[in-house]
Order: sequence, then C-alpha cells, then structure tokens
Amino acid sequence: MNANLVKTVKLVAVVLISLILWWLPSTAFGIPDLTILQQRMIAIFVFAALMWILEVVPAWVTSVLIFVIMLFTVSDSSLACLINPANFPDAQRLADPETGALGGVAGLISYKAIMASFADPTVILFLGGFTLASVAAKSGVDVSLARIMLKPFGTNSNIVLLGFIFVTAIFSMFVSNTATAAMMLTFLAPVLKSLPSSEKGKLALALAIPIGANIGGIATPIGTPPNGIALGYINKAVSEGGLGYNIGFLDWMIVMFPLMVIILLIAWVLLRSIYGFTSKTIELKIEGGAENGWKTKVIYLVLIVTILLWCFGKNLGLNVYVVAMFPFAAFAALGMLDHKDLQGLDWAVLWMVAGGFALGLGMDKTGLADALVEAIPFHTWPVILVLVGGGLICWILSTFISNSAAAALMVPILVAVGKGMESQLAGLGGLITLIVGVALSASFAMALPISTPPNAIAYSTGLIKSSQMAKVGVIIGVIAMAVGYLALVLVGQMGVFGTPQVG
Repeated sequence: MNANLVKTVKLVAVVLISLILWWLPSTAFGIPDLTILQQRMIAIFVFAALMWILEVVPAWVTSVLIFVIMLFTVSDSSLACLINPANFPDAQRLADPETGALGGVAGLISYKAIMASFADPTVILFLGGFTLASVAAKSGVDVSLARIMLKPFGTNSNIVLLGFIFVTAIFSMFVSNTATAAMMLTFLAPVLKSLPSSEKGKLALALAIPIGANIGGIATPIGTPPNGIALGYINKAVSEGGLGYNIGFLDWMIVMFPLMVIILLIAWVLLRSIYGFTSKTIELKIEGGAENGWKTKVIYLVLIVTILLWCFGKNLGLNVYVVAMFPFAAFAALGMLDHKDLQGLDWAVLWMVAGGFALGLGMDKTGLADALVEAIPFHTWPVILVLVGGGLICWILSTFISNSAAAALMVPILVAVGKGMESQLAGLGGLITLIVGVALSASFAMALPISTPPNAIAYSTGLIKSSQMAKVGVIIGVIAMAVGYLALVLVGQMGVFGTPQVG
C-alpha cells in the first residue's frame, strides 16, 4: 500500500477517535463530575499519544499541534464559541466571591502559560547543552577529546571495546546520542574494515556505540530528553503541578553516573561473552581535531566553566537552568555561534520536550490530573504494579517510538498517580523512584533499529542483524531496569535527593 495512503488512513483514524472522545457524553468516562475542559484534555492527550505512536507526522509536529489545539480550545484565549459560559453547566463556571454571580469558565488555562511551555527552564537547559555540542563539533574539539580519551585504552581488543563503550557514554552525557553515535562510528569504521570477516568481535564493537550512547545519556540532566522531562516535573513547584524538589545537576550525577558505570560494565561483560574477540589487538587511528589557537582554548574554558557551574552553581545561588544560558551567550558574543549554527540546533527535540510540558500543564490546570487520581483507586493497587508497570510500559513504548515522546506521555500521568499514593511509595524510595524510573526506562529501550537513532546508525553498518540487536538490547534493557530501580529505591530510602520544598 502506498505510504502516503497509509499515513492518510492513520491520520483519519486518529482524528475520528479524538473527535469521538471529544463529543462522547461525559458519563461515558466513568470519572465523577468530569468537566467539558477535562474531557477536551482527554481527547487532546489521546490525539497526541496516537500521533506519536503511529508516527503519522514527525514527533515535533505533533507537539506543535498540541500547542495550537490547546490554545484554541482550552485556553483563556480560545475561540469564543468554545468557551462561551452559556454553554457550560453552572457547576463549571466561576462565581464572584462577593456577589456569587456566575461569570466565566473555571479551569481555562492562561494562553501565556501554554506558550511559556516552550520557554520552560528545562527547554533552555537543553538549548545550552546543544550549544556546547554544536560549537565543539564545528571546531573539532569533540574529535580531539575523543582521541585523548581513547588513547589510554591501548590496543588490547577487549580493553578497546571497553574504551569505545565508555568514551561514547561520556560524550553522550553532554552531546546528543545521535551526534555521539555518528562521530564514534566514524572513528570505528576503519577499524571494522581492517578486521577479518570472521571476527565476531566486530559485532561487539558495532553494538558498543548504541549501547554507550543510550546508557550514557542517563548520567546527566541534559544527556537525554526523558531526564529533562522528569527533572522538570520533579523540580517544579507543587502549586504548578510538580513535586517541589530542588535537584541540581550534581545531585543527579552523584546518583546516575555510578549507575551508568555499573550498567556499562555489565554490558561490556555481556558483549564479550556473546561476541568475543579472536583478534588479540586492535589499532586505532583517529584523524582530525581542533586547531591550536585562542578560539580552541576559549571553547575548552567555556566548556569547563559551564560544567563546573552546573555541578557547583547551587553554592553560588545559580540553578542549572540559569547556567545553561552562559555558553549560549559566551559563544554568541565571541562570534563562535552564528545564525547558521542556530538553524542547526536540534529544535525538533526542544519542541518534543515542550509539547510534553504543555500536555502536563493542561492536565494539571484543567483539574484532569486530580480527577483521574480520584476516579481510579490507585491506593488499592499493589505499589510494585504501579512502579514497575509504569517503567515497563514506557520501555515498550520507547522501543517503537521516540523516548522523548514516551516520557512526555508517561511522566505527567505518573506524577498525578504518584501524588495519589505517596504514602505507599514511601517505602520504595517515594515519588522520585516512580518518576525517574520511567525516564531511565525510556533510555534503556534499545532492542530494535528503530528504537533510537544510535541503533539505526549502528544497524546501517550492515554488520548487525535485527535479531542480534534485539537479543543484546532486550537483555541489557531488562538488566538495566532491574539495576536502575534497585538503585533508585536505595537512594530514595537514604534521602539522597532531599525532601520537597513547600510551595
């Protein structure tokens, strides 16, 4: 069947399902006192989920549609016919506190708040990270750093494998996993060509790139969008629909960096056992790099200062979001970032993250999140079912759709669910385990070539079959989730992330 026809059929189906949910009698949802605006948010959420899962249009386009639909239908600047108070029951209208006279519609979201989702501090955090990555790649600093970091691993085949896993992971902590995988595969290509066709270790080396890129992202808040989405909700004030914590860059790394190291070591052992080397040594030659000069020195300086401020800025009164503007401003002022570089930044990811926040805002401000928690007896469910079930669902979703989209769908729901069963979660690390666990699960989904861009890049070498990638990806994914949740439970019980702040 023609690809355009398939997409058209999918689009029509999604729109029909969304419209049915929009127009169904509110009693059909089984949620007591469901308001018209809350029902509209259900339809918008389902629309977003189906569009992301079926990939009718690029994921970022769906996020843009979320913004537009919410602005036109549930904001205080919606189409007049959709928010005419006369069309709403008295119970869903605002009453004047003095006279009791009914006026506008309760639950409408400020259009400014919806638009502000694109300027959410987490989006700015990623913008700062993308700026660092762009300038490093443009100047060749990334290649120079890769050469320096890989040199200590020598020529022993197994140690070189370990080196590629860890160097890829370290880059992925600060650079997009797609760019990291592409760069590392460029270094690896001549090595793969030089090895005999009978060398099973070629598979291990090729798989080391996506494994390192996917797992490495968990170590920092900017390593992968699911981290930022989770941290955004965790740090947002309770009054704004968040959890009210104050987790900084270093706080995250103190927990996630050791976790990353443990999972990567397990992956290294697994790769060696499944695709062990017959060749004893491997020769690495990495060409290119940054030129010596003042610009290169400035790039290194800005990079170091930014990372230090991200890690220790709390002591100076700076949060990670404010620090993210430093490299952006520094490189722009020094002429190292121009309009072409801005065009090359990954705006699609920024829209994806913003779309997730807009959905969460809609669920919170319309009261849908609270209504769902009250309607579903989560307090009667086994807490382990909610905890692990949420992670598994996100892991499965991320296997087939972008991990950003999966996290954007799952995190707002689980924030609402978690608040409704906070006491049951206390013994398992609290709300942090629930929300961060979902973010980690999204990163651990790497079973198929379509699961993540690094997987697709590795698959494009022609060395790896889908079945081989699935075998390794599923095993590492399951082990990583088990280790990750165990670590989060222990960290939560120890109170490493502190307690929520009032407000």
